[in-house]
Amino acid sequence: MKIDGGGECVRRIGRVSPTTFLRLAKGQPRGFWASGDRWVAHAGVAEDIWLPVGEECRFRTVETLAGRVLGRHEGPGATRVFGGFAFSGTDTLTGSWLSFGSARFHMPEVEIEYRPETGSCWVTARGENGGHAEEACRAWTGALSAVGSADRRGRTAPAPAGFRRAGQISGMARGTWERMVANALRRIEVGDAEKVVLARTLEVQPDGSVEPDEVVDALWRENRGSHVFLFEPEAGKAMVGAAPETLATVANGVFRATAVAGSAGVGANSVETAHLADRLFNSAKDRAEHDFVVRDMVARLEALGCSVGRDVEPHVLALARIQHLETKIVAKVPPGLSLLAIVESLHPTPAVCGMPREVALAVLTENEVFDRGWYAGPVGWLDSNGRGIFVPALRSAVLRNGSWRLFAGAGIVAGSDPVSEWEETEIKFQPVLQAMVRAEMSTRAQPGAE
Repeated sequence: MKIDGGGECVRRIGRVSPTTFLRLAKGQPRGFWASGDRWVAHAGVAEDIWLPVGEECRFRTVETLAGRVLGRHEGPGATRVFGGFAFSGTDTLTGSWLSFGSARFHMPEVEIEYRPETGSCWVTARGENGGHAEEACRAWTGALSAVGSADRRGRTAPAPAGFRRAGQISGMARGTWERMVANALRRIEVGDAEKVVLARTLEVQPDGSVEPDEVVDALWRENRGSHVFLFEPEAGKAMVGAAPETLATVANGVFRATAVAGSAGVGANSVETAHLADRLFNSAKDRAEHDFVVRDMVARLEALGCSVGRDVEPHVLALARIQHLETKIVAKVPPGLSLLAIVESLHPTPAVCGMPREVALAVLTENEVFDRGWYAGPVGWLDSNGRGIFVPALRSAVLRNGSWRLFAGAGIVAGSDPVSEWEETEIKFQPVLQAMVRAEMSTRAQPGAE
């Protein structure tokens, strides 16, 4: 449904579970965006911005269309659109990616946001007139109160050791991966490229029902150090992920981002994890891979006229199942420079593509035997005040006809070992795999489940 202007109702309510809201919205387009304890979930479509493959200047087109949409829906606070972009604006999209398009953004009919500073949630509903919005707001607050203020289903039991017994998994053969890495290393050795980020997929067919709202809830609970997201532009066609880095955040004229590259696992205990972190920090290969990302992002921001600051050296970002090198970047944004203009310049960073950009893109296009779709593309939101946040769609999976396709990548640089890079991608699959286990367990535990 498209609304050409109209009313908006905002109401403060007690703290509720985002999963409760998303479950009530099943069958509608839905979304969820969280970082730490702060989150926003949404449902329904008041306005739909959708760009097909091949759309030229897609970032600028979305910026123009979003400006019109946001201008039609002025409310008591800043209004937002949520969505993202495919990794490439020209690649062919297949399967569930057709519903996502080259870019797609929704202004929701209803959204609910938890603000930690107030300890409560805020419901925003939109309609063709103020009365309709007020009615929708009352209906949602009533439904949420009836279900309960929190999701009390058990979610603290540890997940099974592996997902393989809970569903069928297939993926790229090890030999195919080794050939891909060898091809990238040859381009690096002759000086064509410094880094190429290659990805692979896993196809997972669960034995039972695995709903996207349950998967993203499990991802969020176990990956509080990441930016966790769900975007379901059409019912049953969804993408979930947990990105460790921020591509671009803009608020009050200040840009912030994190450059993340270089990886290591976590140990069986804190001492082993600390040892792995120390080895990562002192790895010449990982430091070089990380530096590619920082140098490129800083150079592109300066070319846009930003005054840029950055950490002197990286630190180790410790997540639930993996550790990375991370450098924080901050910049003053000159007047007239928009968030999406910055995103357009930065994407794809060397962390998700490689460098030089055009060479790396050519290498991954020649070698990857699947459609990236939105994997590693920018996803997030922007509002009517020019603020917003975008992250790369990493540690991600897309739902297609009841089965899931998972994505994971690794940066190939001089000295990369195919076996080590394969093992790195195995680690990067784990957040979604474990979330799917928990989602299936949670679904089975619901009243009325078989």
